[in-house]
Parts: sequence; C-alpha cells; structure tokens
Amino acid sequence: MTASLDTAADRAPEMPRVVLITGAARRIGRALALGFAARGWDVAVHYGASREEADEVVAQIAALGRRAVALHAELGDEAQVERLLPACVAALGRPVCIVNNASRFEEDTACNVGYDLLLKLTAMNLGAPLVLARMLFEATPEAARIDESQRAVVINVLDQKLYNMNPDYLSYTLSKAALQTATVALAQALAPKVRVVGLAPGLTMQSADQTQDGFEAAHRITPLGRASRPEDIVAAALYLADAAGVTGTTLVVDGGQHLVPLPRDVMFLTGA
Repeated sequence: MTASLDTAADRAPEMPRVVLITGAARRIGRALALGFAARGWDVAVHYGASREEADEVVAQIAALGRRAVALHAELGDEAQVERLLPACVAALGRPVCIVNNASRFEEDTACNVGYDLLLKLTAMNLGAPLVLARMLFEATPEAARIDESQRAVVINVLDQKLYNMNPDYLSYTLSKAALQTATVALAQALAPKVRVVGLAPGLTMQSADQTQDGFEAAHRITPLGRASRPEDIVAAALYLADAAGVTGTTLVVDGGQHLVPLPRDVMFLTGA
C-alpha cells in the first residue's frame, strides 16, 4: 500500500478572513486596508464622510484579488455603529478582526475643556470601539472558547503620547487613555473568544496644519531618527492580528518617540 502525500493541492482552500477597519478611506486607515488585503484578507472599509476615497480603496483591494465593501457610519451615533458589523457579515462574512482605527482629533486644553467636545470625542474614540468589540464577541461562535482557529481579535489604535504625556489635546488624550484601559478590561472580559490588543503609533503622517519641514523635524526627534511610517503600522497590525498568544497589551510603534519627553505636543514644537 502506498501512502498518499498531503499536498497543498489536495487540501481544501482556507476560507478568506474578513477584517473590518474603521476610518479606512484615508491616511493610516487606507494603508491598513490595503496592507490587510495584500496579505489575503477581505476588507470592510468603514468611512464617515469620505465616500469617494472609500470607493477608491475598495477598487484597489479588488485589483489585488480580494473582496471589499465600503460601509458608512457616523461613529458618534450608537445606532449607526451597531449596524456596521451586520452589514459586514452580509457583504463579506463574519469578521475575525476589527481594527478600531478611526478617531476624532481636536484641540483643547485644561483652560477651555468643556462637555461638548469631551463627550463628542468620547463617543467616537471610546464608545464606538467598545460597541464594536461587544458585537464581535457576540458574533464569534462559542466553539472559539476551545478552538483557537475560530477566535477573533480587536486591535485598538491608541497613541504613543499615552506613554509620553503632555497637556495638549486634552479631550482627545483622555479618550485614548480610556480606550487603553478598556483594552485591558475587554481582554479580560472577552477571553478566550476574543483577544483585545492596542497599537500605539507615533507621528506617522503629516497633519493639515503642519509644514513639511516641521513634519520632518518631528520625525528626527526620536532615538531612531524617524518616527513611525504607515508601513510600520501595517506590519504591526498584521502581526497582532495573527499573534494568538497576545492579549491585553499595547505595542508601541513610534521609532522611540515615547522615550523623548516633550513639554508640548510635537505639533507645537515643530509646526513651522
């Protein structure tokens, strides 16, 4: 009797994995969407106001041979957030990864902080990730408790400034600090069905009110002589998506930016 060889051609093809990425139409979110697609994932591209850009990302993903869909939701509206995951399931199938990348970034300080901005940023930057994590847990089968291959993961995009505090952008910072704490609490509460991890970038892309010279100068104020780049964040997210033994912790990807204490946000020190 001759034993047959188990070749790749004999095995059934793996089911495509689905990822839902918030704020995936532009900037880092766009890079994440294309990076996951290039690795073989199907991608739900969430957008808020950037419908044209979201459609462009979907087309680019299709050109890579993967499936994609553009999904709209205002992340400050809980009812709209709750429709995101069912829409993803209907279009692509059940996601096994959610990347909470979208966040609102507005300036305030301890001298002008108020309820309006604080609550708006908290709803978007904290509330939406919490609801999406809860819904992913509910959608993940009970068999995932004992079968690692069915487990899901939430990746919360945070900020290196949580490890290098300064007083600028106070409401934004507080919302991200709460999300960091939620990452630990959710990792405890949702295990073993769902892993929950954080990813904290440094200065990665030029801001609208930052000059090119200022952006480049900010990159140089790091131990590695450059802060994070989009490809660094993509590589880190892909690692975390597959890191079966990692939960409840945050990976800081910033070129060491958090190791250089600054009295103000780097935007104000290198903006000119």
